[in-house]
Amino acid sequence: MRLRIYLVEDNPVIRKNLTEWFEDLENARLVGFSTTENEARAWLVKNKTAWDLAVVDLFLEQGSGLGIVKSCRDRNLKQKLVVLTNYATAEIRERSLALGADAIFDKSNELEEFLRYAMDEVERQQEQTRF
Repeated sequence: MRLRIYLVEDNPVIRKNLTEWFEDLENARLVGFSTTENEARAWLVKNKTAWDLAVVDLFLEQGSGLGIVKSCRDRNLKQKLVVLTNYATAEIRERSLALGADAIFDKSNELEEFLRYAMDEVERQQEQTRF
C-alpha cells in the first residue's frame, strides 16, 4: 500500500516542488491538494479514510491551517498531520501541537527534517501493510 498524501498549500511554486517530490517518492502518492481552509476541510471530511499524511501550511488564500488542524483532531491514529510553514515560532509550534498536529516544520530551515519525516511515514506505512 502506498502512503496517501494530501497537501494544503497556496503558494504555486512550493506546491509544485512538493508535488514533484511526493511523486518521486517510492510508495507514496499525492491524493489531492487545496489552497484554502474551506476546501481542505471539505475534502478531509468527505474523504476521511482516503489519506494517511496531511501536510498543511498555516497561511492560506482563505482561512488558516490551524482551522484544518483543529478539524482533524478526531482522525484515525494512523493518520498523521504535519504543519509546514514559514512561520514556525515557538508559539505557533505549541499551538499547532495543542490543536492536534503530529509535527511542525519550518519551510525555510527544516525542509530536510520534513522530508525525512515523510520518508519515515512511507516506511512505517509499508511495515504496517506487510502482515
